[in-house]
Parts: sequence; C-alpha cells; structure tokens
Amino acid sequence: MRTVKQTFPVTGMHCAVCAARVNKILNEQNGVITAQVNLAAATALVEYDAQTCSPAQLQQVVQRAGYDLLIEPAGQAEEEAEHLRRKNYTRLKRRTLLAVVLALPIFILSMFFMDAPGAGYLLWLLSTPMVFGLGFPFFRTAWDQLRQGTSNMDTLVAGSTGIAYLFSLFNLLFPDFWLERGIRPHLYFEASSLIIAFILVGRLLEERAKQQTSGAIKKLMGLQPQTATVLKNGQETVVPIQRIQPGDLLLVKPGERIAVDGRIANGRSYVDESLLSGEPVPVLKETGSQVYAGTINQKGALYFHAEKTGSDTLLAQIIRLVQEAQGSKAPVQQTVDRIAAVFVPVICGLAVLACMAWNIWGGDNGFTYGLLALVTVLIIACPCALGLATPTAIMVGIGKGAENGILIKDAVSLETARKIDTIVVDKTGTLTEGHPTVTNEQGLKENPAYRKTLCALESLSEHPLAEAVVHYLNEQALPTVDRFENLPGRGITGTVNGTVYYAGSLQLLSEKGISLTEDQQQQAAAWENEVRTVICLADTHRALALLAVSDRLRSTAAEAIGELQHLGITVHMLTGDNENTARSTAFHTGIRHWKARALPQEKAAYIKRLQDDGHVVGMVGDGINDSAALACANLSIAMGQGSDIAISTSMVTILSPDLHKLSDMVRLSVLTVRTIRQNLFWAFIYNLIAIPVAAGVLYPFNGFLLNPMIGGAAMAFSSVSIVTNSLRLRFKKLGTHKRS
Repeated sequence: MRTVKQTFPVTGMHCAVCAARVNKILNEQNGVITAQVNLAAATALVEYDAQTCSPAQLQQVVQRAGYDLLIEPAGQAEEEAEHLRRKNYTRLKRRTLLAVVLALPIFILSMFFMDAPGAGYLLWLLSTPMVFGLGFPFFRTAWDQLRQGTSNMDTLVAGSTGIAYLFSLFNLLFPDFWLERGIRPHLYFEASSLIIAFILVGRLLEERAKQQTSGAIKKLMGLQPQTATVLKNGQETVVPIQRIQPGDLLLVKPGERIAVDGRIANGRSYVDESLLSGEPVPVLKETGSQVYAGTINQKGALYFHAEKTGSDTLLAQIIRLVQEAQGSKAPVQQTVDRIAAVFVPVICGLAVLACMAWNIWGGDNGFTYGLLALVTVLIIACPCALGLATPTAIMVGIGKGAENGILIKDAVSLETARKIDTIVVDKTGTLTEGHPTVTNEQGLKENPAYRKTLCALESLSEHPLAEAVVHYLNEQALPTVDRFENLPGRGITGTVNGTVYYAGSLQLLSEKGISLTEDQQQQAAAWENEVRTVICLADTHRALALLAVSDRLRSTAAEAIGELQHLGITVHMLTGDNENTARSTAFHTGIRHWKARALPQEKAAYIKRLQDDGHVVGMVGDGINDSAALACANLSIAMGQGSDIAISTSMVTILSPDLHKLSDMVRLSVLTVRTIRQNLFWAFIYNLIAIPVAAGVLYPFNGFLLNPMIGGAAMAFSSVSIVTNSLRLRFKKLGTHKRS
C-alpha cells in the first residue's frame, strides 16, 4: 500500500451540512483511509492508498454530489481555488448590492404604504426578481440536493422563501378564499424578499471574515519570491524559481528575499528569519551557513548554492504542514459533524410540526400563524454557525502559531497542549545552546596518533559533542575505521589499525572494565565540577586521553522554565550527561526533577512512569536522538530550526531555540480551545432558543410571534459573529516575556 496525504480545495460548499456531505462521500470511497473536510478553509484533507484510489476518482464522486474537488498539481490547485473564490466573492458582492437596493423599496412599501391601492401587486412585482432572480442560486442548489436525496442550508432558505412567496401570491390573487372564512389574508412578499437580502449580506460578511482566517497561509505563500539571480560563467541571469536546480549558484542582494534553501558559498550578512521562526533578531550568515527560502537578506550580498527547491524547501514544508493542520479536526468536531448530518431533516420536521400545532390549536388565525412559524423555523435554524464554530478557531489558532514560529501538526495536538501538566526536556541543544566547544585536553598533545584516532572515530558519529571534537582536533589524513558502532547514550567504538578503541563517557569505560589513572580521575572530577562534559579515548586496556567539552546554557532557559512552572507545569530534565553537569544545569534553571546518564530507552521508560502516575506529558527534544521518548509522550515537541525529520515526526515543531515558545504554545492552546467552546456555546444556545421562539412558544404568554424577516437577519449574523469571535484570536498576546 502506498499512502498519500493531500489537501484538495473544495468548491460549492455553503454550510456545515455541505461539509458533512462531502466528508461522508469521500470517506465512503474505496482506498480512502481518512478524509477531513474543513468548511472554513474550503478544503479536504484526504489520506488514501494511491494504488487503489486516485484524485480523479475522488473528483468524480464529489462532482456527482453537486460540488467540486480541485486536483491540479500543488500550487496550481490553490491558485485556481483562489481565483474561483475571488470570482464568487465578486459575484456575491454584486448580488448582495442589488438585493439591498431592491429591498429598500420593498421594506418601505410594506411598512408604510401597505393599504395604498395596488400596493400588493407592486410588492409582487418587486419581490419576484428578488426571490427568483437574486435568490435563484438557493433554489438551484436545493434542487440539486433533492435529486441526490439530501439537503443543506439552501434547502431551508429555498423552502421557506418559496413557501412565503407562493402563500402571498395565493392571498393576493384569491383573497376571497380567506375572506369567506372570516380571515383577513396577509402578504409576506417583504419577508421572503428581505430574508434573501439578509442571508446574502450575512454570507458576504461571512466570506470576507473567512478569508481573514487563512491570512497566515497567504502571508507564508507571499514570502516566496517568483524570480532569482543565477550566476553561470560569471553572468548574472534572472530566472523564474521553477528553473532553479540544486547546485546552482545564486546571488541575493541586500533587501531581497532568498528564493530557495541553500548554503552560503561566499559573503557575510544578517538575514531576517522572523516570518519563519517568529524571532525578531536578524541572524548572522557567513560561508557555510544555511539559508532558507522566504527570508530577507539585510546588508551585504550573499552567494549561495541551492540545495532544496520547490516543494522541498523549509518554507514549502511549513506551508504544507499549516494547511494540513488547519484542515484537521478537533475531537469535539466529530459531535458537531454528527449533528450537522441530520440537522436539516430534523429542522424540516420541527417546522412541519409547528405548522400542524398552530393549525390544531391556533384558532381562527391558526393556518396563517402556522405558516409563519414554518417559514421562520426553516429560516432561523442555521447550521452554518455550528459548522464554523470549531474550524474557524482552529484555522486562526494554528495560523497564529505559525506566524510566531510554532508549527502545530493538527487540531488534536493543539487541543492536547493545554492539558499538559508535565514537560520533560532534553539538556543538550534544548536548555543549552547546542554548540559545544572543547575547552581542555589531557594526553593528546604529546600523542599525535591518539588525535588522529579520536578524530577518525568522532567524524563518524552524529552526536553534537562529536562535531565539537572534530572541529577542535581538525586532523587531516585520518586512518580508516573498521567495525564502527554507535553506543547510544554512552559513546562510540571502532577498530583502527587492528586495535579496538572506545570514545565516550566515563560510564562507557566503567562498563568495559577500563580504569583511569589517579591523575586522570582527579582531572575528570575537576572538569565535571566546572560543569563540563568529559570525553575519554581508550583502548581495551586503559584510558589514553581526556577532553573537556562545555555547552553554555541558553540565556532564556531559567526565565522560560519559571514561566512554565508559573502555568502549573512541572519540568523534568533528562540527560545522558554526568551527574555533576546535570545537577548544575538543574540548579541554574530552577528544575527540581532531573535524571543524569539517561539512555534513550531509559528516557522513554521515565516518561511512561510519569504517565502511569496520571500525568499528561510533553517531551521536548531534537526529533531524532530522542525519538523513543518523543513517541511515548502525549505531546512531542521539537526545538530549534526545524529539520525535515523534526517537522514530520513531532506533533509540534518550534522553529527558534527560544524556550519561551513552550509557554506561548500552551497559552495558544488555552486561548484556541476557549474560543472553540465560546463558539459552540453561542451556536447551540442560538438554535436552542431561536427555534422554539420561531415556532411560537412565546405567543400564549405575551402574544409575541417572530417575524420571518427578523429571523433571517438573526440567522445571517449568527455565522458572522462566530467567525468574528474566532478572528479575535489574531490579536491575542501569547507571551508576557521580553524578547531578546
């Protein structure tokens, strides 16, 4: 099975029922593992087996249901969807403007001149183009849905306005039918017309607000320049970025955006990476430094070799991750989806029941009031607000995280973050700067062969300390290493010129039964007391040399740990380093729980024990070395400039090394979930209160019967209020700390 995960734009959806319908259709297809349709983003996130199913097949079934799935290649589909959105928005704006202009004389005529001669016929004349002209798309969609044996919000609108219009037309043309029965016939042309106008105004405001929820994606997409300067044979040529190949030499001038990911070949400058990492301080770039697409070169000219282009750049991965995350569903959305799937049939049933109840117990005006109740219930019961409550908040929350350099993989991860009561952090590269340097040595200067042997061994290791050792020794013409083996959490071993060597911690030597001389023991103890990591080189008989490596604490570590503790989160530190270094690091950062000399499997077991004690645990690591521990945690968090592996494996990737982002992440989760709850509360309360009132439950007590026109206005603005409440998240402040 070849699994593919892809986001497709969807067109033609108007309400939560539409989204639920498309979602059901996609999930029923053979080969589809899971599909999640997002009404607010107008997208479908589909995971499918490419050997069993294809995008073209998915498009066909969605089109048969009256919608469309855009399956063009990445980038083209988004452009086509954006073009269609702009086109539909322009058309909707034109319809709405015409509806408002036409509604004004209808409203004035019905309110102040209803008894004037011929007023009824003039209302009929004005209402017909409003209902069946500007309102025609509602009827067309309702008919399409009916042919499919389903319904949506347009079914309610078309049914209610159509009934009100036809009832009014009957009363206008055959008034004697009611007068003979002692009932004065009423006209509701203004209700059907103004309902159309109010709904169009509401949809226009809703579409405008929904466009703002995807602002983070548009901002990220706007970071990618369309052209770049390529150097070939000493000539500068401006080419489209689609033509750039890995290995090309590019020039980026001061003030320009970097087009693709690459590595500096020549030049020195500061680069603004704030829109990727959320960090305002420019980063120094010089020969050998990594640069990323979308960032801005500030001062000097930079020459760099392209390494990753197109969809492989970090920016493209971030955009893809944010799109998938915004398209994912929070657990609470499943309940909403189930309600939306049966909403319209239930509302139609309630409307008919209300009409029947009025006919039975409503007296002389029972039929008229019953019809009014039927129309008003159909109009006011809006599933749109219910369908927008969760996805709009998720979109804005995840988008705000991305703008602040916090990449959240999906809605479940966002919701989990607020539940965390314990965070486990790795030391190297998380609490420390991750750029260790060798500060002292013993036994190497007088033995050049040992230097070459140690450099050869460490050059094969991927551990951060190994890079520091290789950089310090800087030996050339290294000997060949045979039978190299990585010993997780302890060191490495390999055979050089027939001799087995070990390079690693004091614990490794102890395990192998290799002892240190008294002088070496004293030196190692002294370095450990100074919070330095000791690396030993040994053969199978004795320790040959020692190195001291130091990795400075991050300047924000202590303050950031304090912030987490202030939020009620307990912080634990796990490290493979020695006791003295771990104790000192914990002391200077205010961490009260720590474990030294922890092997990868021991870190995973430590997290499991915390979970067994009832804690919800977040693990912060580099996404590679701590993979076992990250997999065990309730929430896995990768810190630092996000690598491909970190972004793909962790539930949250924090693009900068600033530990303050951990508390920002928790606050973002709290704010987003709070907004979802507010939205759902108002959406449910609105329907719970509005539907009985529309049915006429207050009439026996105070004579109040809701006008369908007012019901249409209330329905239209309920959706707008939900989206607007979600947009408030964009202006919330995540942290109270000062950025350095």
